[in-house]
Amino acid sequence: MLRAGSGAGVVAALAAAGFFAPGEALAAWAKDAFEGKSVADAMKAMGATASGASGDVQIVASDIAENGAVVPIQAISKAANTQQIAIMVEKNPNVLAAIFDVGPDVLPDFTTRIKMGETSNVTVLVKADGKFLTATKEIKVTLGGCGG
Repeated sequence: MLRAGSGAGVVAALAAAGFFAPGEALAAWAKDAFEGKSVADAMKAMGATASGASGDVQIVASDIAENGAVVPIQAISKAANTQQIAIMVEKNPNVLAAIFDVGPDVLPDFTTRIKMGETSNVTVLVKADGKFLTATKEIKVTLGGCGG
């Protein structure tokens, strides 16, 4: 029907009749964690009351970021049954920069670009098997990304 060209008219008629109504995309997000003003606040909002540094969590990033508006960060978890990875920037106005939920068939290795207002510690928080593991790295920023 679509190949003959008349399919577009049929699809338009069905859409007008409500058969192809746009659906809502609902995303669950950790509002309290993103609104946290300190690493401790964000971790508490995510349920990480106790966490510890672990060699199973790695941060791959340059020691110096020339432009704080675009700082590449790679967060890697080698912990078994990783469920979530979060990236936090200690001196940003809102410390939580990103959260990645990890499914059972997803490799817990994420690369993203974050914004940093100034030199700061970057912490990666990993939830694995109900436990929270962290790694922290200081990244020096030469040109701030939050209005600097």
